[in-house]
Amino acid sequence: MTKQDLFQHILQKQSFLCVGLDTDIEKIPPHLLREQDPVFAFNQAIVEATAPFCVAYKPNLAFYESQGIEGQRSLENIVAYIRRNYPEQFIIADAKRGDIGNTSERYARAVFDHGEYDAVTVAPYMGEDSVKPFLIYPGKWVILLALTSNKGSQDFQLTTGADGEKLYEKVLKRSQEWAGDEQMMYVVGATNEDQFEHIRKIVPHHFLLVPGVGAQGGSLEKVAKYGMNKQCGLLVNSSRQILYADSTEKFAEAAAAEAQRIQKEMAIYLQWLKKEK
Repeated sequence: MTKQDLFQHILQKQSFLCVGLDTDIEKIPPHLLREQDPVFAFNQAIVEATAPFCVAYKPNLAFYESQGIEGQRSLENIVAYIRRNYPEQFIIADAKRGDIGNTSERYARAVFDHGEYDAVTVAPYMGEDSVKPFLIYPGKWVILLALTSNKGSQDFQLTTGADGEKLYEKVLKRSQEWAGDEQMMYVVGATNEDQFEHIRKIVPHHFLLVPGVGAQGGSLEKVAKYGMNKQCGLLVNSSRQILYADSTEKFAEAAAAEAQRIQKEMAIYLQWLKKEK
């Protein structure tokens, strides 16, 4: 999917919502445990309920890998289901891979040769040779971790070097030598709202994948105000707030209502693009 395709999808849906499929079998409604594949049944219902209101899905691979072969099968089935029924959706493998050499090449193959994903999250700590193997696939995206929303991000990402630059700033600047805004995005946590304006000066045209809105306390309004560019440039992820909006047999209806609520708010902010023209 090209950058323009994604932008057009955002305009069509009036949404830049990404639904995180961080499906925990211990949290899904109990009645689904009678299904042959409870995780797939839950995800299928969530996708059907939220597809009208979002432009992307982001399965977190850890939730599936931790369930062994059955979890892998559930993951493959839901990705195939989205591809078959909602081909316009942007699908992100939230894998946070970060190794070098042949290992990185194998990780890239796993995601793009054997998976039906548009993008993968990658950790940049080991440098260019940990990222480049993911960039050889035409039409596929790398989403590089830049400034995350967790408390521990301060341990390294916000540390300042002798040259006065923070580590996340170095990541943003150096990585632009590896790929442009048609193939690379960045993860920037919503709880770093005070940094968005500065980040946009470094990467004015790139898309940002933004977790941390909702359950983690980030402000969607501030993310949009300081992070949006002329092509929107944002994919804001919501996981728990949508997935577990209800724990009864009406969980899908509750998920749809929450996704629609977020979409309606996003539609307001997308009107700002018209005012800028």
